Amino acid sequence: MIRTHSAGGDFGPLRAEFSLPESFGPEVLAEAEAAVLDPLASAGPREDATDLPLVTIDPPGAKDLDQAMVVEKTAHGFRVHYAIADLAAFVPPGGALDRESRRRGQTLYLPDGNVPLHPPVLSEGAASLLPGEVRPAVLWTIETDDAGEPTATRVRRALVRSTEQFDYETVQAALEAANPHPSVAALPELGRRRRELAVRRGAVELQLPEQEITGDPDGGWVLARRPRTAVDAWNAEISLLTGMAAARIMLDARIGVLRTLPDPEPEAVDWLRRSADALGIAWAPEATVSEFLSRLDPGQPASMALYADTTRLLRGAGYTAFDGELPALTTHAGIGGAYAHVTAPIRRLVDRFATEICLAVSAGREVPEWVRAALEDVPARMSASDTLAAKVERACIDQVEAWVLAEHVGGEFSAVVLRADENKAEILVEDPTVMAKCAGERLTAGERIAVRLTAVDVGKRKVSFERA
Repeated sequence: MIRTHSAGGDFGPLRAEFSLPESFGPEVLAEAEAAVLDPLASAGPREDATDLPLVTIDPPGAKDLDQAMVVEKTAHGFRVHYAIADLAAFVPPGGALDRESRRRGQTLYLPDGNVPLHPPVLSEGAASLLPGEVRPAVLWTIETDDAGEPTATRVRRALVRSTEQFDYETVQAALEAANPHPSVAALPELGRRRRELAVRRGAVELQLPEQEITGDPDGGWVLARRPRTAVDAWNAEISLLTGMAAARIMLDARIGVLRTLPDPEPEAVDWLRRSADALGIAWAPEATVSEFLSRLDPGQPASMALYADTTRLLRGAGYTAFDGELPALTTHAGIGGAYAHVTAPIRRLVDRFATEICLAVSAGREVPEWVRAALEDVPARMSASDTLAAKVERACIDQVEAWVLAEHVGGEFSAVVLRADENKAEILVEDPTVMAKCAGERLTAGERIAVRLTAVDVGKRKVSFERA
């Protein structure tokens, strides 16, 4: 994380603006407390997998731990053990917890604390895969060949015990020091091979700079740019591998809920090629969008501008449920194949239902009726919560940008032009990391320019720049 500036401020007005719940009702909390005392009552038999040396990799300080892994090299490829928190063991169908989680859709993350999908007694306690604690989990074991392509998948309920809680930077440092934890020593090799397969599948990945807000020791907020480590990407590949395996199970059974995204229109790809040419970035005629993007240096101004343009290719994401007849769209263009959410049930509603389908199909059982019934409304609930989450995240960043810059009106900053029209542009200010609008003539995407901060409206979360 690149440290920049700090500023104080209260997110209470923002929470009120979006009508975010402040707590859970007494009925929900009572049901959660009861589930903590007897989480296995309705979940059936479990395999004892407490001997697996599972580890978690999450942001520093995370308590809602959905996933734990062991990645092994085998004689024929790789073996991934991926334990996922088993929320169905704690959430009775049709109960108060179930109703409230459907209403919320997903956990919302704000700088001063999250708005959890489930009560913290579950999300940060009994359901979380905290180190040293025996937990009910859904255990995926995926065998791959040497190229990283899956050859066999098992999914079942189990008892697991995570042995270590790591963050991305710690794992990255250990790998660079040639001293990785044995459970993730094979992660780089498998991660790289899965990344290569993603490019071959045509996966479209954007590497735009990520803005991040963290707390300051003085009680303010730090606006930063978070560099993505290789471990971030490799860790994501394990989740994607599992989600693609889940999608395959559901498609074969002709029942499920997928995360879908249409392929880009040919006209949009042609437009991107013209943008690349205008930015002076060579694009070989035979190279696909995925191959081209994978070769860009995300730190270069021209690459940043092109990544900003590429967002126009990835439109129309949604959740597609089916029971019997397969839908017309079953794939996700960003991933380059069929994919389902099953790896974050603590934080996302749909994962609980998709996981139950995979468990039932794998065991040769009928999919529970409460799951089938949920397929009618879960996609709409997830789409609504995705929209809200995006608005809240953007509002938080806009607010901190305004706080950080409030005392610097008239100051000059270095920026990269991401998109440009006749007399205005979208820019990325590099220090502090701010994305904003900028007025000025002859602005060109991909160039680095000096800009002047002309106005800040803290109440409206608006900042304005002009070319210096």
